[in-house]
Amino acid sequence: MKLASETTAGLWVPLVPLLYALLARLESLSLEPGVAVQRQIALQLALQPYFEGGEGALLFPLPQETELANLLLYADFYPQDGQLTLIEQLRDVITEHIPQEEREWLDPLKHSYLDLAEFLSMDEQGQRLIFRSLGDARVYRVPDGPFRKELRPGQVLLTRLIREPGDVEWERAVIAGAVIVLSNEDGKGLLNATLDYRRQVEISAGSFELGEWPEFAKRYGHVLLWTFARMRFAALIEAVNSIHYVAEGGQPYLYALALYDHAEYGYMNDMLAGLEGFEREAAISSLNVTAISKNAQHFVQREVVGAVESAVVARLILTAPQLWVECDSRERLDAVKHKLAATFGFSLHFRGETCTPPPRHIKESDLATEEPLTLTITAEEGRAFVNSFMETLYLEWAERACPSLGDHMPRHVATSAAGREQVAALIADMERHDPGVRRMGQASFDYNKLRAHVGLDEVS
Repeated sequence: MKLASETTAGLWVPLVPLLYALLARLESLSLEPGVAVQRQIALQLALQPYFEGGEGALLFPLPQETELANLLLYADFYPQDGQLTLIEQLRDVITEHIPQEEREWLDPLKHSYLDLAEFLSMDEQGQRLIFRSLGDARVYRVPDGPFRKELRPGQVLLTRLIREPGDVEWERAVIAGAVIVLSNEDGKGLLNATLDYRRQVEISAGSFELGEWPEFAKRYGHVLLWTFARMRFAALIEAVNSIHYVAEGGQPYLYALALYDHAEYGYMNDMLAGLEGFEREAAISSLNVTAISKNAQHFVQREVVGAVESAVVARLILTAPQLWVECDSRERLDAVKHKLAATFGFSLHFRGETCTPPPRHIKESDLATEEPLTLTITAEEGRAFVNSFMETLYLEWAERACPSLGDHMPRHVATSAAGREQVAALIADMERHDPGVRRMGQASFDYNKLRAHVGLDEVS
């Protein structure tokens, strides 16, 4: 989950002043009209996964990802229109004076590449942090700084390390500002996924032409960013899938819903009473129950969920015309549907389902936790959620064959006086046993809409 959180994945390391000045010059050069198109191509390549989802993307790049993409543009990207690279333009085209001390960083920057560096230890004597590349085991010795308090041995940095001018061994290096901090497991997972991509490229090309790690990382550094972006998407999906929804009383919130029509109340009542894994639950007294109304029957499945020893994780509500199914997850709903299909076959007529939980805004602090999120659904949110489902469900109710009406359409049945009474009684029964009565103490749906569909008068 932390990969999806900006507050835990990103880190900034202060730049060496001369390197900062050089990068500022390159940024200014990349914004000139003649380079703007190539800049856009380079950044879209580096951040490609975020463009694949269009304007409705689930995530946006971290600021550190954007800065690492900029560094790819400055140091690694070869313009597709035949221009010199930005470093070559700055180095070879004399348009302004660049101090020699600043020029000394051009060659190290040109030969740098994006890398995965594992933090090993602190060299107290030399005041340097020791890192080792996961790609080729190269050792980096980086100047110590306040950012060290954010690091722990074993963590992996996705960043660009630039050797200090004059150090031909590449050991003494600086971090180029933007850092993405990964756990050791995530860092090695990112490396393995990137190497898988490398193998696929080599298989497609029919040769092992990508060279050693430095050469590959120089040419395909954007693949490291692609892989990290996809890890973030996967982490977000995992975080959403693992959310535990609860009602205000602490019981699991049953958001996976399905509705069936039927015309065999007695038979189904008897069969549900013996359905494996379910037990009968005392029903809430229906509002305005008449003598001709058949009481709603409730059957529940219970499990231990967290601190709740007997949590209701699935509920079946049987009424004279319908069977409601309520579950705490899509997987459980699918399992219950299969059980019902095996038990009742064509006695049940499927009308619709929803497995999308009530919409909620997830904060950055929620994504930063290692534990699954627990979100409480209020009674008002629950009523709006059920109402939205029923609005969709009953949109064509008047025009669909109804088992309780002899498989005739409610609108056609309501054209006769006797039929009107029959349809009116059916709608009244649906209203009395609306699932919102069990959840919130009142119906979730305005059944006058159904009455209007078939030409009946409203009921206050």
